[in-house]
Amino acid sequence: MKLLYFAWLRTRIGMAEEIVDPPSEVTTVGTLVDWLKTRGPGFAEALKDPSVVRVAVNHDYVKADHPVRPGDEIALFPPVTGG
Repeated sequence: MKLLYFAWLRTRIGMAEEIVDPPSEVTTVGTLVDWLKTRGPGFAEALKDPSVVRVAVNHDYVKADHPVRPGDEIALFPPVTGG
């Protein structure tokens, strides 16, 4: 599973991307975010409020109950504001 981190998430986590093999109980975006929060203080800080993190799976915006699979590309980023 390839994870991509953008904007201030990248800064707090300390990397732009990584390949992970999460535990078998990680089956949805929500459980993935919960697992990521356990991986260290940078992850915990960046993901402490999941409501301010947008997630795309294979280039499509999804909600927390969306399934994730080993070959997925998952991007995490803050909401974008425009004007």
